[in-house]
Amino acid sequence: MTMPIARLLGFTMLLGGAGVANAADIAGARAAIDHGLDAQYPHIETVYKDIHSHPELGFQETRTAALLADEMRKLGYEVTEGVGKTGIVAILKNGPGPLIMVRTELDALPMPEKTGLSYASTAKQMYRGAESPVAHSCGHDIHMSVWLAVAKTMLDMKDQWSGTLMFVGQPAEEGDGGAKAMLADGLFARFGKPDMGFALHVNPGPFGYVFYKPGVINSTSDGLSITFKGKGGHGSRPHTTIDPVMMAGHFIVDVQSVISREKDASKFGVVTIGSVQAGNAGNVIPDTALVRGTIRSYDNDTRARMLEGVERTAKAVAMMAGAPEPDIKLTAGAKAVINDADLTARGGAVLKAAFGDKARLMPEPGSASEDYSEFVMAGVPSFYFGLGGLDPAMLQKAAADKTPVPGNHSPEFAPVPEPSIRTGTEAMSLVLLDVLKKK
Repeated sequence: MTMPIARLLGFTMLLGGAGVANAADIAGARAAIDHGLDAQYPHIETVYKDIHSHPELGFQETRTAALLADEMRKLGYEVTEGVGKTGIVAILKNGPGPLIMVRTELDALPMPEKTGLSYASTAKQMYRGAESPVAHSCGHDIHMSVWLAVAKTMLDMKDQWSGTLMFVGQPAEEGDGGAKAMLADGLFARFGKPDMGFALHVNPGPFGYVFYKPGVINSTSDGLSITFKGKGGHGSRPHTTIDPVMMAGHFIVDVQSVISREKDASKFGVVTIGSVQAGNAGNVIPDTALVRGTIRSYDNDTRARMLEGVERTAKAVAMMAGAPEPDIKLTAGAKAVINDADLTARGGAVLKAAFGDKARLMPEPGSASEDYSEFVMAGVPSFYFGLGGLDPAMLQKAAADKTPVPGNHSPEFAPVPEPSIRTGTEAMSLVLLDVLKKK
C-alpha cells in the first residue's frame, strides 16, 4: 500500500471508537506482546533475512512456503500446504468463538534489488519465458515476518482469547491471481469461511506508525497487453516497412490523453506502461511490438471510460500507421479492498489507544491495488491497514530537501526490519486479541 510521503506524514488522527477495551487494558496487552517479542525477535529477524535473500515469484514460492509451514508446525499449528498451488493454511483452535483469518503474501517481484543491504537478493527465476532477477521490493518479507511473530504471540497469550485462528499464506499476490487460486481450491469450503479477516501492508511511511481507513482503501487494477503489428525491414529503409515500434511509441504518449482529457479530473485514474518488447537488433525494424501496462481507478465509471479509451487509442494509432488492427487484451485484475466500517472503527480505536498520534486515519484511498479484495468479495468482513517502514529522520530530511523517497516496487525500497516488524506484530496482535477476547 503506497502513498506519497507528504500524505502519510500529514494524516489526521482517528479520534476514537466504541465497544473496545480501555486504554489501560490495551497498554497492558501491548506490554505483554513486547515482552514476548523480546524473546522471539532474534529468530524472527533471522527468518526475515533468509526470506529477503531468497525471494520467489508468484506460484514459484516453494522454498518460502515450506519455510513458513515448518515454522508454523513447530509452533503447534495444524498446517496444510499446496492450497492454491503454493499457498499454505495454518489453523490454531482455542475454544469456542469466531473463525479469524490472518493473511500474508508469499511472492516477490521480477526486478533487481539495489538496496546495498548485506542480505540483498541476487536470486533469479524464470518470468514469462526469460530469466529475471527477483527481489522483495514490495515488502512481503516484512509481512511474512509479522505473520510468524503474531502466530507465536497469539499462542503465548492463548489464555486471553477464545476462537480459531486461520493463518493464510497466499501465493502470487503481484497480479497473478493467488487469492482466486486459493478460493478456487476450496479455501473456505475446506477450512471454514472466516467471520472476520485481517491483513496489513508496509509502506514508505515512518516506522512506528499505522494507517487505516474505513471503506475503499485502495484501487482497482486492470492489465493491458497490446501487440502492434507492422511490416519489418532494414533500419535504413523505413519507407518499405510499417514500424510497430513507432506505433508503440505513439500509443504510450497518446494514451495519457485519456487521463488528461477524457477522465473526470476530480476522479483518480492512472495508465502506466511498464514493459515494451520489440526486436533484437538496432538496425532491424521488427514485425511486432508488445506493450504491457496497468490501469488503476477507484470507481466503475472511471474504470470503464479508461478501458474504452485505451482500446480506442491503440486502434487509432494502428489505423494512422496503415497497419492491421492490433491484438488487444484487457484483463480484469484486483478490485478495490473495502474495509468493513464497524470492524475498522473497532480496530482503529484499538490502534489509537495503543499508538496514540502514531495511529492515523487515511484521508483517501491509496493508489496501489491488492487481491485481498477477493476474500472481501467472497463475504469476509475485513480490516486491512498500513504499516510505516522507513526511518522518520530520513523521511523528514527528504521532505526538507524535497527529494523523493523509494517506495514499494522501487529497487531501493528497504523497510527497517526491527521497528517495522515490532509495530506490525503489536498492531495485528492487539486487534486480534480484541475481537477474540473472552466474554
